[in-house]
Amino acid sequence: MSTHTAAEILIVVGDNPERIKSEAALAKLAGISPIPASSGMTSGRYRINRGGHRQLNAAIYRAAIVRMRGHEPTKVYVARRTAEGKTKRDIVRCLKRYIIREVYRLLRYGPKVAEYAT
Repeated sequence: MSTHTAAEILIVVGDNPERIKSEAALAKLAGISPIPASSGMTSGRYRINRGGHRQLNAAIYRAAIVRMRGHEPTKVYVARRTAEGKTKRDIVRCLKRYIIREVYRLLRYGPKVAEYAT
């Protein structure tokens, strides 16, 4: 992750990371929380929430794209999900949610504890 991406995340979170109570709350703030894609039908498909902080969402998107290009475990994950029939948009949505989980752990518990949680 570049320094600009990390700076954008820290700017949005601000001086008080305790105000973000859960990983889901951070995902909603970033506009990465999943919303059912259909209206009432249980098709199991989700889309990304279009609300939230757009700059934070763009920063997380950049991190996902960089991981897809250069992070070997992510490349394996993308290949597996593509073989399962997922679209690139769905894969990016899942990666963004995974990245926001990692960011939340780092913000909440710090780098030392977050390393052991994975």
